[in-house]
Amino acid sequence: MNKGNVNLQPESLLDEEQAAARTADARSGCAATQRVPARLPGLEQHTLTSSKGRTYRIYTFIPAEPPPDKGYPILYLLDANSVIGTAVEAVRMQSRKPHGFGPVAVVGIGYETDSPMDPARFYDFTRPADPSKLPARPDGSDWPPNGGAEAFIQFIEAELKPHIERELPVDRGRQTLFGHSLGGLFVVDTLFTRTAAFQTYIAGSPSIWWNEHELVQHVEDWERGFQGERPQLDASLLLAVGGAEKPHMIVDARMLAERLYRLKPKGMRFRFDYLEEEAHVSILPGLISRGLNFSLRV
Repeated sequence: MNKGNVNLQPESLLDEEQAAARTADARSGCAATQRVPARLPGLEQHTLTSSKGRTYRIYTFIPAEPPPDKGYPILYLLDANSVIGTAVEAVRMQSRKPHGFGPVAVVGIGYETDSPMDPARFYDFTRPADPSKLPARPDGSDWPPNGGAEAFIQFIEAELKPHIERELPVDRGRQTLFGHSLGGLFVVDTLFTRTAAFQTYIAGSPSIWWNEHELVQHVEDWERGFQGERPQLDASLLLAVGGAEKPHMIVDARMLAERLYRLKPKGMRFRFDYLEEEAHVSILPGLISRGLNFSLRV
């Protein structure tokens, strides 16, 4: 038995139902071909194993249009199992001329699962934390292994990007990183620790609470390094949170936004979006569209 696709009906009953459906179609005059898996044009997937032995499912969307002179702008998408279809459809529609922003490539970083989320994300998106100091999980289960953020960004920079650039021309001056929740935490962490890795950062509902708000300490360390001068941050950040999220998520996102507005780093383009009616998951489709406009309409 295939545990990933359990069929609870006897084969004979299914055969009878399918035969009845075909008969009904014939009587109505409509003609149907055999059903096959649907696909999104231009979207492919393959696996890539890092030098550390971690395997990722890599989704790539390559536009049908030829690249601009400098190569394709590129969107790197975390948790791709959950949002790759949404992102690709948004790109296909919003890149159409005469009103769109032109062709853009998408690279989704996911895992070998058909589930929208994989526990491996806890390791890839976080810095080390003592599980005893983390809040209890809603289902009472143990926290998955954590603390691999440094290895993950090294994989992206030293292995994934060169791998992608061997396959298609990329504009290295127009690279965007998109993440949500723990992925949003990773995006903001990367902005402050590896600013030059991407030019645009899109962080939705970032889990700033992780490890007793460790990210805030990183921001404070960064601030102190400038000794009262306005810091230089040559990158763009779109930070967003939903108004129907848990109160602490909203408070944390507003706190980070206020600090950035107060600092006004030189060279930084920053926007904070408060999506009043959106919850932690429903924020995603709209944020993808907003993120594309923010990163590409410049």
